[in-house]
Amino acid sequence: MSPDPGLAHRVTAVREAVQAAAREAGRDPAELTTVVVTKFQPVSLVRELAELGMRDVGESRHQEAREKAAELADLSLSWHFVGQLQGKKARQVQRYARVLHSVDRESLLDALALPAGAEAEPGRPETDVFLQVNLTDDPARGGVAPAALESLAERAEAAPGLRLVGVMAVAPREGEPRQAFATLRGLSERVQRIAPDATAISAGMSGDFREAILEGATHLRIGTAITGIRPDPR
Repeated sequence: MSPDPGLAHRVTAVREAVQAAAREAGRDPAELTTVVVTKFQPVSLVRELAELGMRDVGESRHQEAREKAAELADLSLSWHFVGQLQGKKARQVQRYARVLHSVDRESLLDALALPAGAEAEPGRPETDVFLQVNLTDDPARGGVAPAALESLAERAEAAPGLRLVGVMAVAPREGEPRQAFATLRGLSERVQRIAPDATAISAGMSGDFREAILEGATHLRIGTAITGIRPDPR
């Protein structure tokens, strides 16, 4: 069955918008990874996305993500966990997700890292982690406070079995998103003083990915602009 024409149109539109923003920023569009966030969407839609060449899929709810990853194992997709992660479920998430975008505390790093003296399973790659930074004064938004970022980065860089790849943030609801992403870019530079290879920036969603690209984002977390309106989870 061919992909839904509406979905195909949205994928094309976002690809073109991403390429245009990259050119505006003087960047190579190939530097950018678009992670399609498929929360509450059916597995059939993810299969259609794969047919359209979208191989990076993001989920924010563990149970839903685990079930989708198992059902779609034949597609060899790259699964990204983009939601708040509970320490007690960290190991379970690692079984299907190789990229975690929301690591924001030392206890979570400890839950994700290999125990002291343990060896990685043969053929199992390291887990890529982004450090989520809170760009607001609201602790409920998730993310480490900027003042504590270097300490967390040092802990992540030393954690066995993990690979610190960069920083992540969600733009505040108030204010200009580009200004928030400029702040994140500065925080990324601070992390790179500790971990020079941690150059990735996970930023930008359906309504602000252009601004994120202009400020150096490498990973875009795009949901409804591609998938359309989310189904009612009930």
